[in-house]
Amino acid sequence: MGNRYEIVPSGGVTTPKGFRAGGLHCGLKKTDRHDLGAIVCEVPAAAAAVYTTNLFQAAPLQVTRESLAEEGKLRAILVNSGNANACTGRQGEDDARSMRSQIAEAIGVPKHQVAVASTGVIGELLKMDCVSSGIAALPGRLRSDDQGSEDFCQAILTTDLVKKTACVKLTIDGREVYIAGAAKGSGMIHPNMATMLGFVTTDAAIPAALLQELLRETTDVTFNMITVDGDTSTNDMLVAMASGLAGGGELSRGHADFAAFAEGLRYVCGELAKAIARDGEGATKLIETTVTGARSDEDARAIAKTIIGSSLVKSAAFGADANWGRIIAAVGRAGVPVDVNTVDIRLGDIVVLEQSRPVAFDEDAALAYLKGDTVAIRVDLHYGEGQAVAWGCDLTYDYVRINAAYRT
Repeated sequence: MGNRYEIVPSGGVTTPKGFRAGGLHCGLKKTDRHDLGAIVCEVPAAAAAVYTTNLFQAAPLQVTRESLAEEGKLRAILVNSGNANACTGRQGEDDARSMRSQIAEAIGVPKHQVAVASTGVIGELLKMDCVSSGIAALPGRLRSDDQGSEDFCQAILTTDLVKKTACVKLTIDGREVYIAGAAKGSGMIHPNMATMLGFVTTDAAIPAALLQELLRETTDVTFNMITVDGDTSTNDMLVAMASGLAGGGELSRGHADFAAFAEGLRYVCGELAKAIARDGEGATKLIETTVTGARSDEDARAIAKTIIGSSLVKSAAFGADANWGRIIAAVGRAGVPVDVNTVDIRLGDIVVLEQSRPVAFDEDAALAYLKGDTVAIRVDLHYGEGQAVAWGCDLTYDYVRINAAYRT
């Protein structure tokens, strides 16, 4: 069966009906790049979110939790970059709540229908005079066209080199429905929920409780399957909003078009996740690891993430070194059972290990393959039916350079 959705290459968070977005520079960043943005829905949207599992959670996460706890609906998401507002104590909490109140008043919505997100340097207080002036100007910058989505995407970037968006169109009850997303993330990526920051909009009608369930399920096989550097941020958050303005009946798990919606959401989140991995700080290539034949899907996920999280595997990919020994070593330390006599490994289509025994292969062909911008590692354990895919990037000299001077 083919995909039950159509990819919309030019789509963004403003493509679904009812959404406007925008961004501007308010002075949090040293450059003149946008550093404050918002997504606004013209009606209360069913909303859901997942958050970092890091014990040190930034103030905006607490504020967003409070908002969603009221009724599971949002009218707006306010985001700043350049400052994480994390580990900033009571003042940071007060500032996050002030941001929520100010944007709520500026656009005329209840404050409990506003989510807040921040990203940037940890441990520094926000320049609230800059934030407040930016919030006052934001309503005039909100647009429902592609430029609104573009400005918002630029406002959420930190060390990212490119914006990250995805969009699909599908049919529910005979009506066109869109699912779109935007994300930022380049470093401190090893999430146990989502990514640094991710935002999904849709005009489908879906209750908040079901959207929450589906968002968690989707996150487990997309954002939770990427790594850049093994560090989970204090600010990781993924928020989804469903306006319901496409019309048609409300989705349920028994709805005839629910599977299509779930597939579309998984595609959008998967594309954003891969874009984050590909844009890892200093990265030159995307590493995609596919594990099959595991005892369970959970075991396959553990092995796939161990492989892409290995500094040795990542370094070998950067150096175009077909060192399969680093891959098999990662398989063996993933903490799940395997048959040590039945493992196959391929680099692209090049077989380098079969039944846990070395296979003679063309080193020049392997070198040429590994010099590409995408490296596919395929591991078949021949141990069960479990399978998973994970994404990461190579480890380069530039990663150290970028992070050695992050604050300065």
